[in-house]
Amino acid sequence: MRSIGLLMIFIILSLLMGCSNQQTFEEFFHKEMKENEKEYTKDVNYSYSLVHQEQNIVQEEDAIAIFKENNHQGKQIFIAYFKKENGKWYWEQTRGAEWDTPHKWSAMHEIPYIYSGAISDNSINEIYAGREKAKIIDVEGNKRFWFAISPSKEVQVKLVRKNGTEEIVESIDEEMLKEWGK
Repeated sequence: MRSIGLLMIFIILSLLMGCSNQQTFEEFFHKEMKENEKEYTKDVNYSYSLVHQEQNIVQEEDAIAIFKENNHQGKQIFIAYFKKENGKWYWEQTRGAEWDTPHKWSAMHEIPYIYSGAISDNSINEIYAGREKAKIIDVEGNKRFWFAISPSKEVQVKLVRKNGTEEIVESIDEEMLKEWGK
């Protein structure tokens, strides 16, 4: 009887040690970003930093990462969606943004529909993608990044200012775009 008990303890400890060897989400993310870095030459001065991450956001075994990157286009911020299947992480979708540009927000075109954008206007208090309230992440200074996960592919994006006024926000600010080209 005693040897069966010891055998069971050994089996349980072996299983627990085997589980601890699985790659964590953060380990996977940083490994992928280091691989990405190899695509850039020294003159780009490539760098990245993980700003925010959440796991089990849409379903069990998934994650989002919000990260800043200095690349060929300069300083940008991204949101990426990841899934874990059969114990292995996979990078599924990514959307990028920049502050103070005519491109105000974007959306992922596959499920899950993640709407996101960069904001630097401190009067913005809340953002909604359809009925879903966005999570707003402080990035640095007055720079913030928002995202909302919607069950619908095409929704209206609305912002609410601190004074209570609401406004619908198009993906592209046409007036700003006209000035942008000058």
